[in-house]
This record gives sequence, structure tokens and C-alpha cells, in this order.
Amino acid sequence: MSATPRAAPVPSGHRPRLSRVTLLQRDLAVFDLETTGVDVRTARIVTACIAVLDPTGALVSRRDWLADPGVEIPEGAAAIHGITTERARAEGRSAAEVVGEIVAELRAQLGAGLPLVVYNAPYDLSLLRFEAERHGVAPLVDPAPVIDPLVIDKAVDRYRKGKRTLEFAAAHYGVALDGAHDAGVDAIAAGHVARAMVEAHAAKVPATLDELHTQQAVWHEQQASNFEDYMRRERDQHFTADRGWPVRD
Repeated sequence: MSATPRAAPVPSGHRPRLSRVTLLQRDLAVFDLETTGVDVRTARIVTACIAVLDPTGALVSRRDWLADPGVEIPEGAAAIHGITTERARAEGRSAAEVVGEIVAELRAQLGAGLPLVVYNAPYDLSLLRFEAERHGVAPLVDPAPVIDPLVIDKAVDRYRKGKRTLEFAAAHYGVALDGAHDAGVDAIAAGHVARAMVEAHAAKVPATLDELHTQQAVWHEQQASNFEDYMRRERDQHFTADRGWPVRD
């Protein structure tokens, strides 16, 4: 990559306010997990990817993991991501090693100042927290800044009809997604979707990464409350929505 001129130093205590269109035109870390199930407390990591995309969207670096989760991988989960129990046992590394390396890599990327893009962050980051605790790994504490395209999409384009899965979001924003439910494919696509989304809805997005991180927590709480109200009204009067972003309470 060609060298770029350095900006003038910013006085201590002051953060530059980038235009909303250029907010994510920087290196981004992207992260995704494929797992054994949907319950973040009991599901185990099967595959993972952490990659870095440059401001043009080109891949700078990528790390992939295949774990032996230590439990049977349900057929339904294997049908989604393609990893069977037999393959995980034959080719996967110990879950403790994999979890430790994932946490260390995420901590390094966040420590370097990279925003972390995770589609439906409370699922992946909460599951990772429980896996870390399970294997005696110090978990990430208050990871930030996190960019969650799912939360942003629901906030800035609330009334768009259709599903809000990564596949549908990618199609809506013109992002190629070949091989969905591969951790690497999904992680990288989420990064591209995040950029396209922020550019398309620039006026609705806060002007700094810190403000965007904080606003997503507010949006997520509003979305959870609205969903809870709907479910109690239409289906189950005792329904309680999951709370907490980017890690569940």
C-alpha cells in the first residue's frame, strides 16, 4: 500500500470527527463463528475467522480456526456449516487452544485501534465469552468499538420488508456472498455490508466510532424492547427478549 501523508497531531482529549461516509474507510477487523447451536451458554465453537480489510475492502490478513468442540455436532448444525463431528475430531485443534487464540487475536486487533465488525455481535461475542470461561481463558471485557450491521440495519432502515439475515443484507447492499455460513466468507461479507450501509445511510449514523458504538447499544435496547412487546402481545405474554450489546447481559 502506498504511503499516505500524516495528519496534523490532534490535541490530547480531542478526537477527529470524520464524515459519516468515510467513517469506516479505514482498516476493519471482521469476525465470525460457526458453532454447534444457537444457545450462547451451551453452544461450542466449531470454526472461526478473524480478518482485516483495508479501506478499499482488500484482504490484509486472515486467520481461520477449526476446533474439536469436545461434543457431538448436531446434524442440523453440520448441515449449515458443513463440519461434521468426525471431521472436527480428525482435523480440529483442542477447543481450549482455539478459544485462547481467538480471544488473543481479537484483543490485539482492538488494542491496535481497529473497529471490530460482527454481524449480530451479541451472539458471537457472548458465545465466545462463555467458551472462554469454560476453558479458563480471560474473556474480552467491554470490547469496543464494535460495528454490528444487523443492529444498524434495523435502526436506519426500520421499515424495509424482508429478512435481516446476512444473506439478505448482502443482497440488498450489493455485496457478494458466495458460500454463506463459512466463517471467513461471512466475516468478510459483514465488513463490506457495514461499509455499504454506513455510506447509504450517512445522515442517520453518528459521526465517530465511539458515538456509533454507544448508539448501537441504545438501538439494540430499543429493538429488543419492541420485539418483546410484539411477542407478548401476539404469542407469549411471558416472553423476555435478550438484552445487552455487544455482549449479552
